[in-house]
Amino acid sequence: MNKSRRSSRRRSPSIRSHESIDYKNTTLLRRFVSEQGKILSRRMNRLTSKQQRLVATAVKRARILALLPFSNNEN
Repeated sequence: MNKSRRSSRRRSPSIRSHESIDYKNTTLLRRFVSEQGKILSRRMNRLTSKQQRLVATAVKRARILALLPFSNNEN
C-alpha cells in the first residue's frame, strides 16, 4: 500500500532538458551546493547517478577555477 503511493507521486526534474551540466554554469551548480558549500546528495538533488557524477565534477572544477567558493563561511 505504501509502495504504490510512493510510485504514483511524480517529481519535477531538477535539471531540465535544455540545461547543460557545465562548470561555467554557476547558477545551475549553486542549486546543488548546500549553505556550507557541500555538494548535496543525489536524493536531495533528485538526480540520476550519472547526473550526480557530472554535477560533482563540474562543482569541483568550478571551485578550482574560483567560480564557486570551497566553503561559504562568512565569519
